[in-house]
This record gives sequence, C-alpha cells and structure tokens, in this order.
Amino acid sequence: MSFKQKIYFASDFHLGVPTYEASLAREKRIVAWLDEIKKEAAEIFLVGDVFDFWFEYRYTAPKGFVRLLGKIAEITDGGTPVHLFTGNHDMWLRNYLPKEIGITLHTQPIERTFGKKTFFIGHGDGLGPGDKQYKFIKKLFANSFLQWCFARLHPNLAFATAHYFSSKSRIATGNADATYLGDDKEWLVAFCKEKLTEKQYDYFIFGHRHLPLEIKLTEQSKYINLGEWINYYTYAEFDGKDIRLKYYKL
Repeated sequence: MSFKQKIYFASDFHLGVPTYEASLAREKRIVAWLDEIKKEAAEIFLVGDVFDFWFEYRYTAPKGFVRLLGKIAEITDGGTPVHLFTGNHDMWLRNYLPKEIGITLHTQPIERTFGKKTFFIGHGDGLGPGDKQYKFIKKLFANSFLQWCFARLHPNLAFATAHYFSSKSRIATGNADATYLGDDKEWLVAFCKEKLTEKQYDYFIFGHRHLPLEIKLTEQSKYINLGEWINYYTYAEFDGKDIRLKYYKL
C-alpha cells in the first residue's frame, strides 16, 4: 500500500482500571501509538472495551480520557476514519463520541473489504457456542427499559457502583485468562469456522479474548485476536496484502 493506506486494529484498552495512575500511563502509551500510526493510517478500528466502563446520560458522560479523545478528534479532523466498536464493558456508548470526536460507532460486527481481502470485524463477546450465562447478562444490559431504570440513578451513585464492579473484574485485578484453550474450547474459533461454511472471509478480527492470537483456519482464512493493552500492547496492521500482529514499544 502507498502512503496513508494501512489499516490498523486494536482492542481492549480498558481505560479506567486498575488505578487512575496506571490507566493514565496506559492512555499516554495509546496516544503515542495513535500519533505514530496516523502518518500511514487509511482507517483505524478500535474493536471494543476501549473503556472499562462507559454510560451516557442525556447530558452527562464519564470524566477523563481527554488525551485519547483529543487525539482521536485530531485524527478524524484530519480526514482519517476512526471506527469504535462497543464491547461488553462499554456497550452503553451512544451518540456523544460520534458527535464530539467524529468516530463511527458500531454496535454489531461488520464486514469490510480492503483491496481484495474480506474482513469480519467485531469485539467478539457473545459469539459462538457456550457462555450462556454471559449471553443472558448481555441481553439484560441491552434492555432499553433496564437502561432507562439505571439512568434514573444519580451519576455519582451509578458510576461509583459500576466502578466498584469494574475493580473486581479479571482484567482489573490482573487475573485475566491468558491461556489458549484449544480449538474445540475456543468459542470464537468455533464461530469463525461456522461462518466460513456460509461465506468466505480472509480475516476475522476480534478482541475480547485478551490474548494475542493468530490462528490459521483454512488455507485462505485466518483468525486474529488483538490481545489487550494492560499486559501485551498488541495491535494488527494490514498493508493491503498481509496482516501482522505487532507489539507496540515506546
């Protein structure tokens, strides 16, 4: 690809945990990465759980993350599209960030074609067989009436409650599962193989799993999991022909 024609993918920044100081240091690292790749990026995909918690009231949004939001606004103002996917931690993203910083918001997986390569892109939560408990909880969180009820709480109480539960999550406490379970137990691998019976995709791009993975599904298809930015600092770069999983070092 020529100048400003690379496609970048990253996921699971989980900004906001485990402490303010650690989150701020991670945010600065992410901003440095964005500042570096903007010179070559045709599009940037942030594939969910950018924030460890996000809930928008009609006139109120969570404090913080101004360095990241400002950098994204700079990039979109410069004409480079930035796509933001909702994840299981920030599924309550609404119209504030699209309006304020110019991102394109996706609440479901999407299909895209770059050059001659086809992509299936999504956060990955709730896909594939199994995980019935989480799928049930996700339906509750996605319920518009329950969201309305939560919005009746004062933001101080609502955000404090949410941050308390975020602080107990595996990614916040450093106990995230980072072990590959095998093809027969990895739900996203099973999902990809099922999708390939319906349609050919060159690349499946997911986050959520918190483990950097490159798995060859067939001779023509590969599954990439983007990892996370608490331990791995990984992202994917597509140059028009091949995609590579990379590790960002300051």
